[in-house]
Amino acid sequence: MDRAVTSETLHPRLRRRRAPRPGKYGMLFVSPFLLAFAFAIAAPLAYAAYLSLFRQGLVGGNMFVGLDNYRRALSDTLLHAGLIRVALFLAVQVPIMLGLALLAALALDSGRLRWAALFRIGIFIPYAVPGVVAALMWGYLYGPRFGLVHQIGTHLGLPLPDLLSHSWMLASLGNITTWEYTGYNMLILYAALRSVPYELYEAAEVDGAGEIRKAVSLKIPALRQALLLCTIFSIIGSFQLFNEPNVIQALAPGVISTNYTPNMYAFNLAFNGQEFNYSAAIAVVLGGITAVVAYAVQLWTNRQERAL
Repeated sequence: MDRAVTSETLHPRLRRRRAPRPGKYGMLFVSPFLLAFAFAIAAPLAYAAYLSLFRQGLVGGNMFVGLDNYRRALSDTLLHAGLIRVALFLAVQVPIMLGLALLAALALDSGRLRWAALFRIGIFIPYAVPGVVAALMWGYLYGPRFGLVHQIGTHLGLPLPDLLSHSWMLASLGNITTWEYTGYNMLILYAALRSVPYELYEAAEVDGAGEIRKAVSLKIPALRQALLLCTIFSIIGSFQLFNEPNVIQALAPGVISTNYTPNMYAFNLAFNGQEFNYSAAIAVVLGGITAVVAYAVQLWTNRQERAL
């Protein structure tokens, strides 16, 4: 009597062929990203760390100096001033930008906004403008002699401040980056809101909750992870601040120095001062500070969620 052929009666070697190892094809699909990450991110970081251990001597070329470049960075007042300036920029600009992005996302998700598609694309369009072009455009708007803001103030007889002065420069740069990236963050938050089950909104409406009550009790709590993602991206972007002040420097050279931000300082040390090794050390220090601050924000957010 013939037995039915089943997976149990097959030869063990055939069974192994029909049951591929877990993760076999997953690694195949992930490998292009891993290769790109290794060559585009990991390798440059490793090379920068390697360069930071040397110093270019007048005689004999590169000399191994160990951690001397890092000791110099820890006592560099110019680097400290740039870090403090960027920290102030981060503490003020990021909450304002994320607050505006959150309000725009909530307005879109409410369903009561007329011409919502036009509103959404109008906020997102600045993100499509290159940073250099945006800085040039706003720089000419800020100009005290030829800028549109100054001309409007003169026409209306209003004593408007010089937006490219020492007192207003950081706020002017913050306005440029807020204009550029509010739409990007708004789309992330809006996409997260669209994933919230509609049944929750229906239950809230049955209980008599209005739009403000639904936003406070349902929508904003559902956006915690999306807000955390936007915050981390914004922290990284703040510490990488370069394009905007570097372009505005041509319009206000007496206000924006070569060490206005840590990125500008490292760039000018490398390409104008030929101090590639010390510049690499500053880049490593800046990357470490960025990672620590981003991780601290993520850790604090996770603890707040567990406490609720």
